[in-house]
Amino acid sequence: MNRSLAPLIPASIAAIAALTAQLSAALAQSSASAPPTSPTRSAGTSCEKDAGFHTLDFWVGTWRVTVDGRYDGTDVVTKILDGCAVTEDWRDAGGGRGKSLFYYEPFEKTWSQIWVTDQATLRGGLKMKRLIAIYADGGTRFQGMLPGPPGSKIVLDRTTLTPLDKNTVHQLIEISLDGGSTWRKAYDARYTRVR
Repeated sequence: MNRSLAPLIPASIAAIAALTAQLSAALAQSSASAPPTSPTRSAGTSCEKDAGFHTLDFWVGTWRVTVDGRYDGTDVVTKILDGCAVTEDWRDAGGGRGKSLFYYEPFEKTWSQIWVTDQATLRGGLKMKRLIAIYADGGTRFQGMLPGPPGSKIVLDRTTLTPLDKNTVHQLIEISLDGGSTWRKAYDARYTRVR
């Protein structure tokens, strides 16, 4: 990820706050209507046994990130909760930070991402994306809208992750100002595995 999107337009976090409130309400309602559970774990299928939870396995690791051959940051991508989710911990060369939570919804069979940076008050500092494509080479594409102030132009944002080999990933972030008719490169990075 890169903070180059941050100065585009000051952002509103109202959309993310509304989504968070909706999610909290849905979880509360679901908890209230759910039957009581025992204190022991259920015998349901583990995340590790469901192939859908392995879509981002190629990206798990510690990465040195370069843009045009120059060091741009370090990204640590980790599976958590017994393989049920993936976190990303980004630190750019200038000291900026960002974190993602990627989670798989097994009933809809799709991944979502929530990205938050230390520049969350600027457009691009918060993102919510959904998986829209899985490619034959194992690569993925996530897409969403960048939140902005009321009345601002809609900005679409997509990230394509392409494994080049087991130790190298290409990340391309693009934005569209015309509803997806055309896309321009916002960030083009090479990830090299450190471990």
